[in-house]
Amino acid sequence: MFNSLGWGEVLALIVVALFVFGPDKLPKVAKDAGRMLRQLREMANGARTQLKSELGPEFADLDLDSLNPRTFVRKHLLEDDPLGDEPNQRSANGHAAHTSPLKDNERPPYDPDAT
Repeated sequence: MFNSLGWGEVLALIVVALFVFGPDKLPKVAKDAGRMLRQLREMANGARTQLKSELGPEFADLDLDSLNPRTFVRKHLLEDDPLGDEPNQRSANGHAAHTSPLKDNERPPYDPDAT
């Protein structure tokens, strides 16, 4: 949870919270914040479970984390091609595309899906 915060920042937040809420209200505020985070986590897990049950067995292998925009961009734009090919070496139907230049009087390959 505190991956991006160092111990110095956490200590500074505690000191600021102590001054803002005071020593008498701080335990109640921390308890309420913990309860709210727990409820939010339970709601998110419940929504995920309900979504998977509503979609049915054909979407049982659906990874909802892959739909996160950050994960999606990292997977599709920043990582290497999982097939080991360059992106432009595959045609739309998944077959290897003709990438070498055509010789004189050579006809381009016929693609029935393109017509």
